[in-house]
Formats: sequence, C-alpha cells, structure tokens
Amino acid sequence: MNGGSTPMAVSMSRTPPMIKIPRVFWPWQQKVKLGPMTLSPMGFGTWAWGNQLLWGYQESMDSELQQIFNLAVDNGINLFDTADSYGTGKLNGQSEKLLGRFISEFEEARNNIVIATKFAAYPWRLTPNQFVNACKSSLGRLQIEQIGIAQLHWSTANYAPLQERALWDGLVAMYDKGLVQAVGVSNYGPKQLLKIHDYLKERGVPLSSAQVQFSLLSMGEDQMEIKSICDSLGIRVIAYSPLGLGMLTGKYTPANLPRGPRSFLFRQIIPGLEPLLVTLKEIARKRGKTIPQVAINWCICKGTIPIPGVKSVKQAEENLGAVGWKLRPSELDELENAARDSPAKMIQNVFQTS
Repeated sequence: MNGGSTPMAVSMSRTPPMIKIPRVFWPWQQKVKLGPMTLSPMGFGTWAWGNQLLWGYQESMDSELQQIFNLAVDNGINLFDTADSYGTGKLNGQSEKLLGRFISEFEEARNNIVIATKFAAYPWRLTPNQFVNACKSSLGRLQIEQIGIAQLHWSTANYAPLQERALWDGLVAMYDKGLVQAVGVSNYGPKQLLKIHDYLKERGVPLSSAQVQFSLLSMGEDQMEIKSICDSLGIRVIAYSPLGLGMLTGKYTPANLPRGPRSFLFRQIIPGLEPLLVTLKEIARKRGKTIPQVAINWCICKGTIPIPGVKSVKQAEENLGAVGWKLRPSELDELENAARDSPAKMIQNVFQTS
C-alpha cells in the first residue's frame, strides 16, 4: 500500500508554461531515492505561497506561481514541499490549495509529482486521530489520494513532551492507513531524531527523511551531526533555506536590505558574510553559474535534497540551473573554509530540538 504512487484521475487541461529551460539544464540524469520514491535532486519550497507577512503574497501572484510549477515539472522537478500551516490568517492552508489546483491541471506528469507536507504540532492536536484528520484535510486541499512524505513540522519535546508521543503515533497511523507513502520529521535535533527513528522502527514504519536548516550559512555541529546520523540510518536530509532566506543570493548588502521582517535578521548577519560571498562569486564566475546556483549545488553535493523557495519565474529559472552539474572537491573545500572564516552564522530555528 505504501510502495508506489497512486494514480489520480484528472479532467482539466492546463495552460503550457511560458518558458522552457534548454535541455542542457534538465536534471533527468540525476535521481535520488527517498523511501519508496524516486525524486529530483532538488525540490521547490512553497512557504511563500500564501504568506503575506514575511513574503508579501497576494492572490494576484497565483498566475505566476502556476507558471513556476509548470516550468519546474516540465524541467524534471517532481518534489514540492509545503505545510498545512503555510498561509497567513484567512489564507491558512493556501500553499496546499494552490499546489492542489496546479497538480490537477497537469495531467501528463501528475502521477510522478511528490508532495512533502508538514503537519503543525498545534496544541489542540493531542491524539493520533487528530493528526490523521489533519492528514485527510491536507489530502483534500491537495486534491490527491496519497501524500508522498508526511512530516512532523516540529517536535514538542521541549515544551509539551506528552504531546510528542501522540504525534509519533499519528505518523504511524497515517502510514498504516496508506494515506502517505513515507514519513519524515522537520526541525528535529540529533537526540530526538534517534528517538523517533527507533520508535517508528519498532512499529514497522521507516523514517525516510529529516528536514533541517542546512546551507553554507548553517553548517554547525548540530547540522553535521544530524547529517551523519541520517547517513548511517538511511534517512534522506531535506535542506530547507539553502540560500539562507536570500542572504546567499548575493543580492543584498548592508545598504540594500529586503523589506519587511527579514531586514532585521539581514542587518545582523550580512556584514559578516564577506569571505563567503566573495568565494561564492568567484566560483560562480569560473563555472559560468550564478551565486545562488553554486550555493544550492553545494547542498546537492553534500547529499541533501535542497528545497529553495520560489515566488517568481526568474527565481525558478535560476534555481533550475543548480542541477545537472557538480562542484569539484576543491571548490567544496574553498566554500566550506570561507563559511568557517565568515563570522556571521544563521540563527537556529526556534523550533529546533536537541
């Protein structure tokens, strides 16, 4: 029941994407295994799809978001990461709804599309059945019959340890009922990661993925320990914020900060990134790539599946140029040395457990 994609009927036609990337960029030759699924080496994150506060989402953007989705799928990307909490205020769940609409209009490729969604550990979700109901609600918004990867969005071990067991049992129930192909976690530290892996294994449920903040800005001891644990247990690391919320794009300086809440974080970190940004720029120039493409490719070379966020066709085109090639070992060393020489580091997610 959990071993393959579920065929889904579709009756709608889709509008062709405006742009197609030349075949040289197609990542078909690179595939990654995650549980029973075969994935593209990079996915697209959809946190911004519905988030007005941080990313300035407006419903007028939906047409371009559909173009992004079509462009990605047409060029070999089959993993899209979302969450049932993505979307602000009355737009809660908007990211899943948009993905559901876009999938329903993509007849020829939809059976290969893998949705990874995350379930929020809301304080009112106290039983496994409540988590199963959350999963069914997501399936409705996504207009699919089976979720690819069901992930716990964060652990409650630090503040509500009794709730944690219900969340884990909820994952087991989703998997046993065939609602999901694989299960994973997000924002779990090394200790909790080992605990949930063992708990699920005892119940016949493999832990297939661990989503963590992972980039040249976030390569601290916890990240590397998590990566080591995952490698030893056959768990695939999904790297969120591979561009450090935009700090690794090379577009921002202390005098040119983004608008909104991100500006406060950027003001603290950007001044200390010069060694890393200079190295990224130099390697990008030598390889005929862009800074974001090099930063994302570093994540791929480290054996993770990066999921950069996208909210414009231009960003999507650029991200697609991160696949189909690999940094040389000497370039990886250069980047990691520059990252260590840069005094600024990404602030850890407050939901990250130990």
